[in-house]
Amino acid sequence: MNRKVLGFLLIFTLFLIIPAADAQFTIGEKATQKSVEVFISIDGDVHVKHVVVPSNLPKQVDLVYGTVSNISVTNEEGEEKQFSIIGDNTAVLILPSDSRSIIEYDLERVLTQKNNVWTWSFLYLETTSFIFPDKVDLVYANERTVFLDEKKGITCHGCQMLLEYSTNEPIIFKNVKWEDREFIVEIRSHSDIEGFVFDQPTKSITFEDLDGTNFVNVIIPLELLWEPYTVFHDDGKIFFRDHNNGTHVWLNFEPESPGEIMIVGTTVIPEFPIVPLAIGFLIILALPLLKKINLHQNHMSRNHIHQF
Repeated sequence: MNRKVLGFLLIFTLFLIIPAADAQFTIGEKATQKSVEVFISIDGDVHVKHVVVPSNLPKQVDLVYGTVSNISVTNEEGEEKQFSIIGDNTAVLILPSDSRSIIEYDLERVLTQKNNVWTWSFLYLETTSFIFPDKVDLVYANERTVFLDEKKGITCHGCQMLLEYSTNEPIIFKNVKWEDREFIVEIRSHSDIEGFVFDQPTKSITFEDLDGTNFVNVIIPLELLWEPYTVFHDDGKIFFRDHNNGTHVWLNFEPESPGEIMIVGTTVIPEFPIVPLAIGFLIILALPLLKKINLHQNHMSRNHIHQF
């Protein structure tokens, strides 16, 4: 009998006689993982996939903590491979292999939903990628805002984080007109929002949150109201998270009760154009000097043309 298979069978036999409490100990050497991917469905279902590099020894792969079911181990061609479960579905031991091993399983009851927000206190000390449903474009990792944009997910290194996100949020578009310009302010929330007002003299946006139990996301054009911001709930400051993509800012906060929300900025239209005008004025002053430099560089570069 092949020595590798015999050795694996001996280890497997040990699992049959070791008590469950003792089976939590590490049996094989820790596997080297090429990737760990966590796929999250719109309903909060979780599927995990580990890709393990080849090895000439049996290797142990710790599984992500949770209620594990439907474990499978295959090679890259999809052929099933032998494996042994360690403890109460906390890890698997896989046979030596000349190709990558792929471990897949489902996780139950790791995501909890409260006030329309999905939450997961995640701990797995390997680099892990999270792939979210298509409708999720904004997540929070340890209270830091992560805007997905066109991307499908995030990667967490040596990963311990509080993951939060919301799905299917109703979207309200508010059209702000100032002189001959129009700006769109977007509000995403499961709360009922009323009484939206943009006030140019006080550099503020206000509205009523009639529920006060849900995340509120406000997306503001920077040309309309510039950062930094202060957010008030019934005259008291509240904590918020923000993300700036260069043209808009995403403000996220979670009031603890119904009430008036006021977002106060530092610069407001038409004050904002002063900065570009100042930059333009400096460029005009510098143009004569720039022309002289360019002429000198053009003369010097005729004999220094190269490709890269």
